[in-house]
Amino acid sequence: MDLFTAIETRRAVKHYDPSAPVAPEAFEKIMQATLRSPTSYNIQHWRFVRVQDTTLREQIQDAAWGQTQITEAGELIVLCADTQAWRNQPQRYYRNTDADTRRVLLEMLHNFYVDQPQRQHDEALRSCGIAAQTFMLAASGLGYATCPMIGFDNDKVAQLINLPKDHIIAMLITLGKAAKPAHPRAGQLSLSDVLVVDRF
Repeated sequence: MDLFTAIETRRAVKHYDPSAPVAPEAFEKIMQATLRSPTSYNIQHWRFVRVQDTTLREQIQDAAWGQTQITEAGELIVLCADTQAWRNQPQRYYRNTDADTRRVLLEMLHNFYVDQPQRQHDEALRSCGIAAQTFMLAASGLGYATCPMIGFDNDKVAQLINLPKDHIIAMLITLGKAAKPAHPRAGQLSLSDVLVVDRF
């Protein structure tokens, strides 16, 4: 599918065909595309929890106030971020660079994030947002539907997936074949409403 068609047709789908699994090769292709998403200093904060256990899916659905797409969709991803990725073996982010470049980048990375907990948190969430959009557009391009979700009890889901310390949950994303189309767009703002030149 053309990229702009994928952007135009991507919607938050709430109803999925539970009898239509996501093809393994399609899931792999979507994930590999997602891993090409940009991150600050190439940290790649994201961690993707692919929930396949049916009982765990049901428990997460309960923590999401019964939203049925969690158990109906072919795939459920809990998109998380490691807020301390900046200091967890950072040399691996630059393993394909020469030694001098690697040394400079490691020093810059450390100086940018050390003693900056808010920046660590915010940048991790930004990375997840970019990855989520890549994931959803890749899925749309292959004819699959998705739904990004923030409607869930964060603490309960964190407990259910054994979320590590210093990790945060950005969102849930469902992936599968739509059983019903999404509702019409509720009301997009015009470009003139949101585009500002130079200053507000």
